Amino acid sequence: MGLKRTIDLRVRREWHRLRAWRRLADLKGVANRTGRIQRGDILLFCTLRNERIRLPYFFDYYRRMGVNHFLFVDNGSDDGTRDYLVRQEDASVWTTTASYRRAHFGVDWLNGLQGRFGHNHWCLTVDADEFLVYPFCDTRPLRALTDWLQSCSIRSMSAMMLDMYPKGSIGAKPYHEGQNPFEIAEWFDPGNYQISRNGQYGNVWIQGGPRGRAFFGDAPYSAPALNKIPLVRWNRRYAYISSTHMMLPRGLNSTYDRWGGEQVSGCLMHAKFIDTFGAKAQEEMRRGEHYAQSREYAAYRERIEAEPDLWTRWSERYVNWRQLEILGLISKGNWA
Repeated sequence: MGLKRTIDLRVRREWHRLRAWRRLADLKGVANRTGRIQRGDILLFCTLRNERIRLPYFFDYYRRMGVNHFLFVDNGSDDGTRDYLVRQEDASVWTTTASYRRAHFGVDWLNGLQGRFGHNHWCLTVDADEFLVYPFCDTRPLRALTDWLQSCSIRSMSAMMLDMYPKGSIGAKPYHEGQNPFEIAEWFDPGNYQISRNGQYGNVWIQGGPRGRAFFGDAPYSAPALNKIPLVRWNRRYAYISSTHMMLPRGLNSTYDRWGGEQVSGCLMHAKFIDTFGAKAQEEMRRGEHYAQSREYAAYRERIEAEPDLWTRWSERYVNWRQLEILGLISKGNWA
């Protein structure tokens, strides 16, 4: 990489960090318990809106995994989300009614909080419908993974987003508060993914799966990106620049070995496609706060009324992380 590109990327990183610090002014603290964060704690960061029904299982899942403290930005919820978050003693909560789009789709808010509270901590950044699965997650807590990554001087870990869906109409089975969403959305696409490499940032770009075939079949390269870097040993010099799809400095994106070996990686099991999906898509279309004038949600709206069935005869029912490893969707690399 040439000197000019190195300088350009450095300038871009500083620009994103400056945006983040300025956007912290959007946030109002309603339950700041960050004084309880201890050295070495694993932190989770999340921006959300109107996700009250999902929160009991979300907290239970990540607490069992080993997250020590949760940091949330609530973007103007009106369904009781904020009140629920405030009652959680291991959570710090900020609220804002500022534009999600103008905050770079929430990235600025989280970059600001990560720079302020995440320095020298392992930080997990996920949405309320994303659930991390990694090698040995059924027997080893998240700290075992982060300790191993740190011992190997690995600063970040990738995870492919794995869209989960039910067999039959998305809205056929009602989701109940506290329920494991994967009791309903049990199925996934074992293949049907397109992979390329971003030459400028060095990250792998993944598209496809059920969203690619069912909602973007006529424009597959417009389908949502499925590559993410959710787990990072944070430093205040770092910044996400496009959701959690890619970061600066550029080296944080080198989460796949180009020389024939494999680095450890996980999956983010995505519980979007349950019966709450239709109302959520309609709300986000009205708000118009998502990327590219909410093009993704416009594609969803066209199919929602038909109550689509994403299941096909090639779909696989989820069993465990070892199944995902056999299919090549996650890797344990050298971690044994």
